[in-house]
Amino acid sequence: MASPSSLPTTDSTLGTCLFVTLGCAKNEVDTDRMRALLLQGGFGEVTEVEDADVVLINTCSFLAAATSESIEATLELADDVKDGVRSRPIIMCGCVPSRYGAELPDQLPEVAAFVRADEEDGIVGVVDDVLGIDRVRREVAGTSIGSSTSLRTVEGTSAYVKISDGCDRYCTFCAIPYIRGHYLSRPAPEILAEVASLMEGGVREVVLIGQDTGIWGSDLDDGTNLAWLLRQVAGIVRPHQGWVRVLYLQPEGMTDDLISVIRDTPEVLDYIDIPIQHCSGRMLARMGRSGSEDELRALFARLRREIDGMVLRTTGLVGFPGETEEEFEGLLDFVREEEFDYTSVFPYSREEGTRAAHLDGQVDEGDKLDRAQRLLDVAEQLGFAATAKHVGEVTDVIIDGVEEGEEGTELIGHAWFQAPDCDGAVHIEEGTATVGDVLKVRLVDSFCYELVGEVVKGGGGS
Repeated sequence: MASPSSLPTTDSTLGTCLFVTLGCAKNEVDTDRMRALLLQGGFGEVTEVEDADVVLINTCSFLAAATSESIEATLELADDVKDGVRSRPIIMCGCVPSRYGAELPDQLPEVAAFVRADEEDGIVGVVDDVLGIDRVRREVAGTSIGSSTSLRTVEGTSAYVKISDGCDRYCTFCAIPYIRGHYLSRPAPEILAEVASLMEGGVREVVLIGQDTGIWGSDLDDGTNLAWLLRQVAGIVRPHQGWVRVLYLQPEGMTDDLISVIRDTPEVLDYIDIPIQHCSGRMLARMGRSGSEDELRALFARLRREIDGMVLRTTGLVGFPGETEEEFEGLLDFVREEEFDYTSVFPYSREEGTRAAHLDGQVDEGDKLDRAQRLLDVAEQLGFAATAKHVGEVTDVIIDGVEEGEEGTELIGHAWFQAPDCDGAVHIEEGTATVGDVLKVRLVDSFCYELVGEVVKGGGGS
């Protein structure tokens, strides 16, 4: 499938770049943008480290484990030394420089340059400086943060579109506000132009993401909100028969208007992602969050009542300071009774710089891991059963990949109730299609979160 922005990907005389992305989908979006800027700036992209003139690693620092992984990956790249000389410079981008910027040059002399998340639009100049390129820099239309020009090089059927950055919630366990700064809605013209460009380039599904998507527009002072934005995005994808998915909706963001848009707009999938973290009112208060078990139950009951057949994803955080066994058991019962389709589970991580790191009642590491496994066992039992319920249905499947094996060709795709990269896939053993096709598929079997499908006669690619 052609790249939506039609940018060159061949080697360039200015130099070649290898991109390594760690962490969440928001980092993938940021890497896409840096890649596009560099390709427009005259650089080429390679996929093997030995072919690169410079390596850009986009890092994650959400948890201590993610920070460690980012640093270890950087040091592994730096180990590529020949005849006592490091083979290529490394540029560390994203969350680790944003969180620890001032400390990094002394601690990581192996890195040629550090680029915070809010500095990534200047990546062409950074790479120029690192490679010693002396030139009159060309003005690249659309490189400012407020531009409406789409700068993406997505090669795939689904594309994440970031509609905001930063966060003002300051949950006591979370470092994101200190890494990404205050909440900032991305202007609507820029979002809509990017969606249009992606759809024209062959993308079938756009996934709207941000730290807190439900409050999009609250800082723009023009009366717009997420419900309004979804209507605009739906209008753009409609002629392409595309899908729109929204992730990271906080409970408070589920307004009457938003619920009605999801229910009544065919292009907006009935897939709702609400990370609750916990159901205990006391735990939520200690986490710096609002709500209670009764309020959450009422919200989910209303969603199921108003959006028939809705798929629901959530997140549970266990072992938070002060969590009692009784409160954890309450969370287990809550998840079991609400029968979520998908539940991500995290043991609490004591992150420096956060308020929760200094709370009393820190839970033993072994107890945290035990609770996480117990919740995961319940989540998988529910998730596997929810997946199996789709067996027998006939549904559209977007083809994400075609794999050639000893036993023949296998098509791999995802249905509307499967968010790309996290909810499993549909496997089709007999059929002819290319990436980006949409097939009418009968689901005939399931295993864990995966489904097996058969192409319905006459339901070929579109």
